[in-house]
Amino acid sequence: MSPLAREVHVVDTNVPLVANGAATVSSACVAACAGKLQEMMRTGHIVLDDAYRIIGEYGNKLNQSGQPGPGDVFFKWVLTNLSNPKKCTQVALTPLDSDQADFEEFPADLRQVGFDRSDRKFVAVAAAHGGTSRILQAFDSKWWGWRKDLKAAGVQVVFLCELEIRLKHEQKQRSGR
Repeated sequence: MSPLAREVHVVDTNVPLVANGAATVSSACVAACAGKLQEMMRTGHIVLDDAYRIIGEYGNKLNQSGQPGPGDVFFKWVLTNLSNPKKCTQVALTPLDSDQADFEEFPADLRQVGFDRSDRKFVAVAAAHGGTSRILQAFDSKWWGWRKDLKAAGVQVVFLCELEIRLKHEQKQRSGR
């Protein structure tokens, strides 16, 4: 794969967590997440924020030693490649004065959608990167509900466990959660 053809992604924390088996999902979903992370480590490129917000979230939930699961291996790879421009790009985010967990780079069209504060950094990083990166999402069903708004705002999301996330979202809608 040529450097220009490599896939560029922002990786939501739930992808390495699912790869580690930390969610009640099918073995196919776990394998999809683990496989995508392995592919990224071989040929991909990750986009992060330069203030380490995403790294901090990874660090709260993953083991930087690379053990015991594939998500932890990915986290160690990220830490190892932070200053390798062939594997990692860090973009600047501008926190809003009124809310340090919200950012100028977060698309204005999405402000009324009801994004969790903790999810905004992923969208802001993708937007700050100029729309050429895609967000990897595993099993957070709120993202399925936001998919049309995200697409309309020019933010691309790859759902690694599409059937399961769709069914989980529909179930939550029926139960009113």
